[in-house]
Amino acid sequence: MQLQLSLGVAANPRTWPILDGTVAPDGIELVTNVVPVSELFWRQLKFADFDVSEMSFSSLMMARANGDGRWVGLPVFTTRQFFHTTLLVRRDAGIDTPADLKGKRIGVPEYQQTAALWTRGILQHEFGVAPTDITFFMERVPSHSHAGAVNFRAPPGVTINQIPLEKSIGSMMLSGELDAAMFYIRRYGEHARNLIDRSTADLWNHPDIKPLFPDPAAEGVRYFRKTGIYPINHGMVIRRSIVEKNPWVVLNLYKAFEQANEVATEQRMAHVEYHLAAGEIAPEARAALRRPVLRHGIKANRKILETAAAYSHEQGLTPRLMQLDEIFAASAMEQ
Repeated sequence: MQLQLSLGVAANPRTWPILDGTVAPDGIELVTNVVPVSELFWRQLKFADFDVSEMSFSSLMMARANGDGRWVGLPVFTTRQFFHTTLLVRRDAGIDTPADLKGKRIGVPEYQQTAALWTRGILQHEFGVAPTDITFFMERVPSHSHAGAVNFRAPPGVTINQIPLEKSIGSMMLSGELDAAMFYIRRYGEHARNLIDRSTADLWNHPDIKPLFPDPAAEGVRYFRKTGIYPINHGMVIRRSIVEKNPWVVLNLYKAFEQANEVATEQRMAHVEYHLAAGEIAPEARAALRRPVLRHGIKANRKILETAAAYSHEQGLTPRLMQLDEIFAASAMEQ
């Protein structure tokens, strides 16, 4: 008889093979639920809705540091991005370089979210802009936020204002009440039924708004070549009580997500070959395009994870520097 577990994840190429049944973990029947990640993390932190789920790495570190032992981390990393390159600014705010963010009003969906953690860390270490140099405005309200679920309070010296319910980051950017937006989340598409975010304005195509970095892709390349870091956003967690009763589930789940990632990679490679055959991609690009960039496991991602942990402590989100063996299942630490 298989162990039945509920699974909460967002849909992306690396999780679809799990969701559609192409890949199944040995000995486990997964009851799958596709949930917008903003809502998913809040539900997990506040209500523990699912046995296994995606989880904000920042929130997981904070929960563990504050004594919340309900979750054990799995080194499965479903999304990553150069988050600082997504900063949007008003054209009339006098912001042309990252240094110009000092003294400005910046909207953020969730101060503690991993995307914001990475953005603040990179702004500080690459461009000399500290969190204390900025006035933050947070969109999510205490009752429906990761912060509310873990009783987060603003670190010393950091100003975080609450955006009132009748407003949003999008509306305040358009009215000029905010100068910039950090990792803007708009309610449309997969986020349309999101319970906790409420911005609806299309800032990316508005004439009054521009990206902070004129060429975001070039900035991502610069940062990666300098640091070797491709920031991780989400990991996976499993209920600790399940691991204690069934320790074998950790590696069975890990193996399944590894296989799902391989399926996604094979599908991407098939598209690469089609474009090569059509002459749309130079043959010399084949090696780079075939190189796996998104890998699971501690060994492949230790530097990234330890950098995130250092930023979390530096920014006052965690009271001490979290060690990876405090966060992830012991049996997965050698993966």
